[in-house]
Amino acid sequence: MIERWNRDQVLALAPDAPSQKAAQGVSSPGKWSGAGVTADAVWGECKGSGSKPYRACVDLTEPAYKCTCPSRKFPCKHALGLLLLWSAGGVPDAAEPADWTAEWLDQRRARAAASVSARAQRSDPAPDPKRAGQREQRVAAGLAELERWLADQVRQGLAGARRHDQWDGLVKRLVDAQAPGVAGTVSRLGSVLAAEDWPARLLGEYSLLHLLLTAHRRAVPDGTPDALGAGLRQTVRTRIGFPVAKEEVLAGETVRDRWDVLGRRDEEQDRLTTRRVWLRGRTTGRAALVLAFAPAGQALDASLVTGTTMDADLAFYPGSAPLRALVAERHGAVSAGAPPGSSLEEALTEVAAALAGDPWLDSWPLVLDRAAPMRDGGWLLGGPDGGLPLHPSAGVPWRLLAVSGGHPLTVAAEWTPRGLLPLAAWNEEGLVVL
Repeated sequence: MIERWNRDQVLALAPDAPSQKAAQGVSSPGKWSGAGVTADAVWGECKGSGSKPYRACVDLTEPAYKCTCPSRKFPCKHALGLLLLWSAGGVPDAAEPADWTAEWLDQRRARAAASVSARAQRSDPAPDPKRAGQREQRVAAGLAELERWLADQVRQGLAGARRHDQWDGLVKRLVDAQAPGVAGTVSRLGSVLAAEDWPARLLGEYSLLHLLLTAHRRAVPDGTPDALGAGLRQTVRTRIGFPVAKEEVLAGETVRDRWDVLGRRDEEQDRLTTRRVWLRGRTTGRAALVLAFAPAGQALDASLVTGTTMDADLAFYPGSAPLRALVAERHGAVSAGAPPGSSLEEALTEVAAALAGDPWLDSWPLVLDRAAPMRDGGWLLGGPDGGLPLHPSAGVPWRLLAVSGGHPLTVAAEWTPRGLLPLAAWNEEGLVVL
């Protein structure tokens, strides 16, 4: 039986604040009829404005959602309201799902089995050597221009860095050179200028770009691809913008474990929303990042619920410090409680090892044991042996302060070079989504 989610976990699935409010409006028992829950699904019929009620059901193992309402939001308010009702203990247990729910679940299982079978039989065509060679030449030319530009910036000084027009033209040329990863890095340089210590931070960003360009030159001298080693070479190419096909990742080795979903964070840039979901394996101790993308305003994948644990196979993208992963196959959800945490020293050692493999890393998931927010000039998260600063965007961590009550607890956070971004916390009463 899947452990019942709490209110925080359910509301965290909502695509926006209005959906959260609307879901609470349809979560009362009087709105629902024919509701039930089994080990892997919950369903019910919600009274709406029409003559027929809306039928909503949730596959709890994924999770996945279905509702007969016309809403374009995902999950809709009825699916969320049903989950809120379930989280409050308002849905009775059932021996079997309703017929219409069972039919949907069977269809999902059949599609999943067909997808696994098709993936095993698929044979991807080999890339065109001529086109690949042409792209290598374009990328090399674009990176050579970027290297000259960086040299000019250092020689002329940082005073002229506030002219955004110089970056805009460079970004377009890097996109034309088919180096989208580097182009994205350059396009984000403008955000550094808002900080008080922008000269130091900007110089640091320039240094990382220079390191990437140098590594790229060493990775492909005279056609010798292993000058840096296969892992670091792949990391460098990924940072520049050479894609790795999803099919290629799924065809590689997988890692099976019980993966704790530590939390997620959404970012919007250039009318594209990116969802970052952080996982950690209970047995392997491996960190994983699952990404989802959608145009601004459209639904993002909501299948990974913060605070849950799933038995699954993950396929990792190649690199010197593999982090990004795909969920290759799920074997079911498990009830495991709070994830195991580490001390501050162990967390710092882990981050140092990750940066040694990938110097351009800008985030990493941590689970700190017996940690609490504290004030020492700025806000920190840690214990008697010290703490790590919180990210400036976190502000005053009121919710974390309230949850801890001054006492240590288990906290999942996203490490960044500028500080920690709290994701979730576990106290004696259970999970709190931050």
